Amino acid sequence: MTKHIDHRRVAEALRTAARPLTRARDKRRKAGASRRLRRPDYPRSGRSGWRRWIPSWRQTLGSFLMTVAALAGIVAIAYARTEIPEDLNGFATQQDNVYYWADGSPMARTGWVRRQEMPLDKIPEHVRWAVLAAENAGFYSDPGVSASGVTRALWRTIGDGDTQGGSTITQQYVKNVYLSQDQSFSRKFTEVLLAVKLDRHHSKDQILEDYLNTSWFGRGTYGLQRAAQAYYGKDVTQLNASEGAFLAALLKGASLYDPAVSPANRTRAVERWAWTLDRMVEIGKLSPGERARYTTFPEPRVPTTPSTAGGQSGYLVELAETYAKRVGRISDARFDLGGYQIYTTFDKPRTTALTKAVNDARATLDPKNRDADRYARFGAASVAPDGRILAVHGGPDYQKQAFNESNAATVPAGTVFTPFVYAAALEHGVQRKRGGPRTPVAPTSVYDANNGVPLLTPEGPYWDRAGKMVKATNLDGRSHGRISLRRAMAESADAPFLQLGMDVGLERVRSTAQSAGLLGSSFGPPVPGFALGDSTPSAIRMASAYSMFAAHGTHTEPYSVLRVTHNGDPVPLAAPRKKRAVSPKVADQVTDALSRETGGGGGRAAVKAGGTRDDTARWYAGYTATEATAVVVYRMDLTKSLAPLPLKGLGGDSTAGPDHPAAGIWNQYTHAVNGASGRAASHERGKTR
Repeated sequence: MTKHIDHRRVAEALRTAARPLTRARDKRRKAGASRRLRRPDYPRSGRSGWRRWIPSWRQTLGSFLMTVAALAGIVAIAYARTEIPEDLNGFATQQDNVYYWADGSPMARTGWVRRQEMPLDKIPEHVRWAVLAAENAGFYSDPGVSASGVTRALWRTIGDGDTQGGSTITQQYVKNVYLSQDQSFSRKFTEVLLAVKLDRHHSKDQILEDYLNTSWFGRGTYGLQRAAQAYYGKDVTQLNASEGAFLAALLKGASLYDPAVSPANRTRAVERWAWTLDRMVEIGKLSPGERARYTTFPEPRVPTTPSTAGGQSGYLVELAETYAKRVGRISDARFDLGGYQIYTTFDKPRTTALTKAVNDARATLDPKNRDADRYARFGAASVAPDGRILAVHGGPDYQKQAFNESNAATVPAGTVFTPFVYAAALEHGVQRKRGGPRTPVAPTSVYDANNGVPLLTPEGPYWDRAGKMVKATNLDGRSHGRISLRRAMAESADAPFLQLGMDVGLERVRSTAQSAGLLGSSFGPPVPGFALGDSTPSAIRMASAYSMFAAHGTHTEPYSVLRVTHNGDPVPLAAPRKKRAVSPKVADQVTDALSRETGGGGGRAAVKAGGTRDDTARWYAGYTATEATAVVVYRMDLTKSLAPLPLKGLGGDSTAGPDHPAAGIWNQYTHAVNGASGRAASHERGKTR
C-alpha cells in the first residue's frame, strides 16, 4: 500500500529551515549598505580643535590618487582629440625669392619674409650639432618634450621672461609654426601635446630640418640659409663649426646676441659661442683638437639694408621673373610661395654705368621750365652676342614708375632699322621685274640717293592711296647722288633703302628682321615706309637684333636668367633658341659698313644713328665683339596714352641732331665699360637722318 506524501508540510518544513540563512544574508546586506553610505570621517571624530581638520594619511593618499587619475584622464582625452594642424603659420611656408647678379652677388629679393629653405642633408653636420648642443643635446632620444624643461618654462610663463630656453627643439618648432607666441598656460599645454604627437608621427631629421628652416635669427631672417647670408655673406653649406656656434646663439634671442646691436650683446655672444663649442666637445660632436682651432670669435659682417626690388633693380627683377616663370614652367601661385634663387645675366658694373649715363642725360633736361623736356623717356639695353641681357635701364625708379622704358613696344624704330634692309638685300638679292629672276646685290651696288627720286615698282612709280607719287627723301634734306649701298649705310642716306626694300620685297625684309630677333608683333604694315622703320621694337629687342651681326649672323633669343634653383635644387630651364638669320659673310658686310673708330684707343665699333620723320624717337645702336647696345629717347605721357610725342626742342636745342641725347648716352656707357671714349657718334652727331 502506497504511503501518501503531504507536500504542503514538506514545503513549510523547508521554509522553516531556510529562515535563519535568509536573516543572516539580509543582515550582511544591511551592514554593507551601511558602510557604503557612511559619511567620510571628516572633520575627524575623536579629535578636538584644529587637529580635527588634519586629514588622515588614508584620506590624503586617496585624494592624491583621485586627482592624478582625473588629470591623467583629462590629458589622455586632450591628447586623443589633438590633431596636428595641416596649415602652418603664414611665414612658416612663405619664403622670399632671391635674385643674383651675373657674378653671384645678391641683387634683390621679393616677398614679405626673408626666408629660404635648405634640405637637412645640405646643412653641414657640424652646424646642425652646434644648434643641438646649444638648444637640445638630447634631441634624438627625447620624446619631444622635457619634463624639467616644461617645468622651467611654466615657471617662466607664470612670471616674466621668454620660454624658449625651457623647451625642446620639437616644442620650439611647434610654437614657431603652429601656435601663437603668447605666454599662457593653455598655449604651453597645447604645445606639449602637439610636440609629443609630432614626435610620434614625424622623423627626428624632418623635425630638425623644419625647425632650422623656420627659426628666427634676427636681421629680418628666418632659417639658417638666410641667416648665413645675412651674418656671413655665404650659403649655409659653407659655414664652419665656429660660425655655426654663433648662429646657434642667436636662437636664444637675436636682439640679445647680435653683436651689431651693442657691446653688451657682443659680450653675451662671445660667451655663448664659446660655451656652445665646449658643449659640442662635451657631447662628442667636436674633437678637442678642432676646438683648439676656434679661439677667435667669428665676427659677423655689418648689417646691410635689405635689397628690395626698387630703383633699377625692380625693372631687372620684373624681366628675370617673367623669363624664369615662362621657361621654367613655374605658375604664379607656386612662384609666390617663394624659395627660388634666380641667377640673372645682368652685369652689375654695366648696369651701374648705363644708369649713370642715362641719369646724366636726364639731368640736362628742365621739365619744370621747358615743356619740350616733360615726359622724356630713356630706353637703353645691352645684349651679348650669345643672348645674355647684360644691362637695362628701365626708368627713374621701379617703385615710382613700373613702366619699363626699355621694353616699350610703341616707339618707332626709324632709320636704325635700315641695316636689316641692307642685310636682306645682301642675303636674298633683288627682283626688279615681276616674275623675273633675282639679282645678287653687293656692298658696291649703286643706288640713287638724291632727294625726291620717285619710288619705283616693277610696274612703274608707286602711288599712295591719296593718289600721290611716293618719292624717296633723306632725313638730312641733302642729296647724296648715286652712291654704293655701303656708302649709303655709312652716311645714313635713307633714299636708297626705301627703294632697296621694294626691290628685295618687304616680306623678305620682314623675315630677315624677325630672324634677327625683332618680334613679329612689333612690325608695321607692309608699305614702303616699312623699310625706314615704321615698326616698334623695344630697346631690348633692338639691342638683341644688332647682337646678331656681332655673332656673325646667328641670333640667340635674349635671356635674363642663367639658372634657377628652388631651395637649392635646380629648376630645369628651356635653352634659349638659336637661329641662323643671315650668312656670316652678310653679317660681316653689314659690320664693315657700320664700323667706325671709337677713339681713345677703344678700337672699332659698328654704330648706327636713327630717327623718325615725325621726330618722335631718336635712336643710337651699335655693337662690338662683346655686346650690342641700343639707346632710344622719346617722350610719352603715361597718364594719357602710350603714343610717343614730338621731341622738337628737347634739351632746349632746336638744332640738335636726331641722335641727341641718345648718342651721348651710348658714348658715355661705352667709355665706362670699355675704358674708351667710344665717340663713334661724333661722325654722325648733328646730322639729320
